[in-house]
Amino acid sequence: MKRTLPGGTITIAGKTVSRLGFGTMRLTGPGTWGDPINRDTALSVLRQAVHTHGITHIDTADAYGPHTVEHLVREALYPYPKDVLIATKVGLVRPAPGQWVPLGKPSYLRACVESSLRRLKVDRLELCYLHRIDPEVTLEDQIAVMQAMKDEGKIGYLGLSKVTPEQISRVGKDLTIAAVQNVLNSIDRHDDAVELCQDLNIPYVAYRPLDAGTLARVNGPAAPLHWLLGQGSHIAPIPSTSQPGHLHEIVTAVQGGAT
Repeated sequence: MKRTLPGGTITIAGKTVSRLGFGTMRLTGPGTWGDPINRDTALSVLRQAVHTHGITHIDTADAYGPHTVEHLVREALYPYPKDVLIATKVGLVRPAPGQWVPLGKPSYLRACVESSLRRLKVDRLELCYLHRIDPEVTLEDQIAVMQAMKDEGKIGYLGLSKVTPEQISRVGKDLTIAAVQNVLNSIDRHDDAVELCQDLNIPYVAYRPLDAGTLARVNGPAAPLHWLLGQGSHIAPIPSTSQPGHLHEIVTAVQGGAT
């Protein structure tokens, strides 16, 4: 008998997954830099997310560490269960802790995808986002190389991260956008892309759903997560944590009971 997935289900990148996903950004050192303080705990959180709590949408990026978390995801979860979607992102460089710089040169994006394939030990990235649009490179050139890698079978589905409705519309004229990932929570609650994605039937993956934990510190994560889930059935939050107890609290809040 199949268990109920946290938050219900949503179809992203051709796969039906738990509407509550897990963001892996916190599984690094301070400043999203380097190794986590406790590697075993980080691996345990990933395994518990999938195997204990039934989360089937795992979101990562080559910039987390950089590279650290993709290695952790592989170590914790490979071989990946068939019902689990591993999504990653490319297009940022990390000069130092806490620093993020868009780099959308086609040659760099291609190198990023090739490296993520090796780190995650897959032949195809099921869902790969352009992590940021580089203002120094034409949007068309950035999308063209991503589409080329999709045509080559290295990427299954393409996503966009931190984008405006205008950018979504420009990209969507020529190719299918599998998901949009923007900030949305009960503090940062206004994003015109939410309505556009609903109109275009594009899953909206909400990052920072708890505003880096500030929304959960007083009364827990239930209210902010239920607010977010109530904004539309196309919205899929990806809260992040480095602690098993906090992960349990998040899943329990969404399910409304013990996990």
